[in-house]
Amino acid sequence: MRYLLCVVSSFFINALALAEADLAAGKAAYGTCVACHGAAGEGNEALNSPVLAGLDAVYLERQLKHFKSGVRGGAGDTLGMQMRGMAATLADDAAIANVSAYIAAMPNPGLKTQIEADIRNGEVQYNAACGACHGATAEGNSALNAPRLAGQHISYIERQYRNFGAGVRGNHPDDRYGRQMKMMASMLATEKDIKDVMAFIAAQ
Repeated sequence: MRYLLCVVSSFFINALALAEADLAAGKAAYGTCVACHGAAGEGNEALNSPVLAGLDAVYLERQLKHFKSGVRGGAGDTLGMQMRGMAATLADDAAIANVSAYIAAMPNPGLKTQIEADIRNGEVQYNAACGACHGATAEGNSALNAPRLAGQHISYIERQYRNFGAGVRGNHPDDRYGRQMKMMASMLATEKDIKDVMAFIAAQ
């Protein structure tokens, strides 16, 4: 029942964000993102650019604000520093809300990758460490401020997990949810467990 309530809450949170946004303005603002993230928000693994399409508007808005204010993309996060410059091109909170809603309305490409690993162990470890927030199939949950992981370039997921573990991300005092992930990034005890969990997520 609690999971169902979270899913319903997540749906309404994003429906409200979409309803209040100016999607035409968001589409225009997204033009500066296309070179790296693709016209359909599909990302580009070769450019270290994650899939954006289908991520929750609330999550996208929070991350853009974090990049713009310097909460994210600090010392040690070379790729994040690039995004700080891009986020600065969004003039105000309304522009951030509009582009976030536009991206959230894009269908997720549903990437799936077969990785040679112990998927069964990955599922067990994932459910123990990640599933309560990110969902049993890595679908994410806005009500818990947990982004979708499924359908993402797995190299990006692994890099962010390691960034949290190393304190490169989630170390800023204003990054409340990032600090939670920083603590969770110690849950996977071995390199094998990390690789197995990544393989499980990649297959969703």
